[in-house]
Amino acid sequence: MAIEVKHNTEQTRFEIWVDDERAGFTEYRPRGGNRAFIHTEIADKFGGQGLAMQVIQEALDATRGEGLEILPYCPAVRKFLTKHADYVAMVPEDRRAEFDL
Repeated sequence: MAIEVKHNTEQTRFEIWVDDERAGFTEYRPRGGNRAFIHTEIADKFGGQGLAMQVIQEALDATRGEGLEILPYCPAVRKFLTKHADYVAMVPEDRRAEFDL
């Protein structure tokens, strides 16, 4: 099983592909120097494989690499942050309480 994450800049989302089939995505909106992550979705047939966490991690790694901060409006992204504290620093310090971080 080949898994690949692609940044679809036209649709402002990171997509996860399994064997050339889009399995899901995490969507964001640009907000100044931030990316506001608003929604993550994995197709039912790909559920339970950890793909949501994988696409989120790769999206956050790419975002960090661009020097951007994040606003985790998406519940799945917030859940990821609670399990991976080293990514919490990507949320502006003055906004962390808003997301219970």
